[in-house]
Amino acid sequence: MIIGFLLAAYSVVGNDVIQTLGTFLASNSRRPWWALWLFAGLILSVVMLYGWWAHNGDVSYGRLANIPLPGQLSWWHILPPLVLLAVTSYGVPVSTTFMVLSVFSSRQVIGEMVLKSVLGYGVAFIVAMAIYWAIARRFENRNHPEYENINPNFWMAAQWCATGFLWSQWLIQDFANIFVYLPRQLSLAQILGALGFLLILLAVIFRMRGGKIQEIVENKANTENLRSATLIDLTYGVVLYFFTAINPIPMSTTWTFVGILAGREYAISLLLKNRKISQTHNMVFGDLARVNLGLAISIVLAFIIRSLG
Repeated sequence: MIIGFLLAAYSVVGNDVIQTLGTFLASNSRRPWWALWLFAGLILSVVMLYGWWAHNGDVSYGRLANIPLPGQLSWWHILPPLVLLAVTSYGVPVSTTFMVLSVFSSRQVIGEMVLKSVLGYGVAFIVAMAIYWAIARRFENRNHPEYENINPNFWMAAQWCATGFLWSQWLIQDFANIFVYLPRQLSLAQILGALGFLLILLAVIFRMRGGKIQEIVENKANTENLRSATLIDLTYGVVLYFFTAINPIPMSTTWTFVGILAGREYAISLLLKNRKISQTHNMVFGDLARVNLGLAISIVLAFIIRSLG
């Protein structure tokens, strides 16, 4: 149980955190890593401890209510985080929700997770494309006279607020993936121990400036720009909040993240002609293929583990 939690925490943080904080790291690359870590660590601590207190020891905010902990965990239950660690080392942005939770979930719950995640991708794509269709010429075009006409202090404060909001919404969604190996009600000692471990993992990620997964963010257009990073984070956070309010069924934040970047890239490419549309097609469908690969691997793993059990 403890080994499963440690592996799940390490793999989920390594894969998913950069999908949430990647633009924050890219646009604050000149700031010391520990300052960024303190900011993210404070929000992590508040969201985690509040969830534990408000839900009677259930830090997942009720997202594990329909996914009970098996009476006995076997060695094959730790296969998902091990596979996730392997694919993360190659920079593949797979869905940790499908990878980790599918082996504990019924077919009905898996179906609901897939449906909600696909809807998340679609909504994120449409919202991001609509927003950037309206603002791309002014905010993303380096040749536009107003491109550099920004208040850096305002946009710096706005980006940190948007990142904090997004980070909190991501945590509420993905705590289920991290804590699925632990009892649904945790003691104070258990929650403090888990919090300390997560803060250490977060420090390692920030010290490495994101690692391989960060490349998924940095190869997108203009993500290092402060204003662009703010808009990406705010859009992502609002979409996650919308789906959090619908129901407590877990969903893939990875699919939402990829959907936002896809909608943004299409809007920028079509309006600004900064790259051939065929290049945008290749980038978007490449990212989508990788998250679908993660879904396929998750389903196969779930089938194998149930066969072993």
